[in-house]
Amino acid sequence: MTSTSAAIETPAHHGRMTAGLTFVMAAACGLIVANLYYAQPLAGPIAAAIGLPPHLTGLIVTLTQIGYGLGLLFIVPLGDLLENRRLILIMIAATAISLVGAGLSSAALPFLLASLAIGLTSSAVQMIVPFAASLTPEEHRGRVVGNVVSGLMIGIMMARPIASFVTGLTNWHVIFFASAAVMVVLGFILAARLPKRTPHTQLSYGGLLASLGTLYATQPILRRRAFYQFCQFAAFSLFWTVTPLVLASSAFNLGQTGIALFALVGVAGAIASPIAGRLADKNLSRPATALGIISVGIAFVMTHLFSDGTTAALVVLAIAAILLDFGVAMTLVISQRAIYTLGADLRSRLNGLFMATFFVGGALGSAIGAWAFAEGGWLLASTIGVSLSVVAFVYFLTERKPHHHNLHPKD
Repeated sequence: MTSTSAAIETPAHHGRMTAGLTFVMAAACGLIVANLYYAQPLAGPIAAAIGLPPHLTGLIVTLTQIGYGLGLLFIVPLGDLLENRRLILIMIAATAISLVGAGLSSAALPFLLASLAIGLTSSAVQMIVPFAASLTPEEHRGRVVGNVVSGLMIGIMMARPIASFVTGLTNWHVIFFASAAVMVVLGFILAARLPKRTPHTQLSYGGLLASLGTLYATQPILRRRAFYQFCQFAAFSLFWTVTPLVLASSAFNLGQTGIALFALVGVAGAIASPIAGRLADKNLSRPATALGIISVGIAFVMTHLFSDGTTAALVVLAIAAILLDFGVAMTLVISQRAIYTLGADLRSRLNGLFMATFFVGGALGSAIGAWAFAEGGWLLASTIGVSLSVVAFVYFLTERKPHHHNLHPKD
């Protein structure tokens, strides 16, 4: 099948994916995806400034997430229909405008609409990853996808501490204006560096969206990989929603700066992305997937080795954060490489479906984590985290060993 997929791509593309372009695309992913997370640690001060009642503060984060989810399902598939470079540049320009709108807002409604638009337009990040895969020959695809996804993971992990740090020095408006300026510069760099890529899909937009259900129904690899990542990202979001609450509690008594520094520790886990890509290129996807899922479970168990409040407990929690991020990044790269083998002209739709499922897991993990911590503290929250890993691993054990026979490119 892989030869079919490669044949759909013009051979000229294969010379285009240089180390420099890989770096530019990885940096673009990190800078764009960070827009989804800047408001999270600032939700309290933003709500107070725009007159949003405390019980509605969650909308600041939720609307950005809803926008991103809508973008994954309704905009990202356009990567299989329209010229990729132009589409990405239009999305980045729209992101910059949305960020300026958020920065200028002094009332609740304009800010919330801007939040929705930031999420919607930042889905451009999920056009860049399949684009990178399309510019790369099969034998190096895992490595390149891994490197690009490492940029994405670093962006996710760095956004919150950077937002806290910048707001501490200035005010919350500045992070939105600064990111808008970064988007403008990024747009010019991508306009200069990205090659043109025109898909061969002969579908209308309606046909494209209609094909999403068919793809989900007919691609077992997509369903399996999306479920693994649903569990993994639910556990990830649960951990990173609850850990700041644990650190701020009377046990550790960390302030905002301490929590921001702790979040930076987790960035080390992004090292898994390039490692995972290389393992996938060497046909070691199966053991790498197992390692990724088990790492997340072990991370939660580790946090109970020492009693809360001790230095040892804080160190172990930091190591657990790195291990958890490592596991999630590992399975993400392996999964994306696996679904990209299902056909070159399906990649944007496959990626949209995969990321939308992954994202629902993350949203549920955040919600369940906050509830679990309120009801039963870290013990209940971490038990749910371990359970998610166990469910994913039990499902993993049902995977038939060589899954090449499942590869039927549709279209």
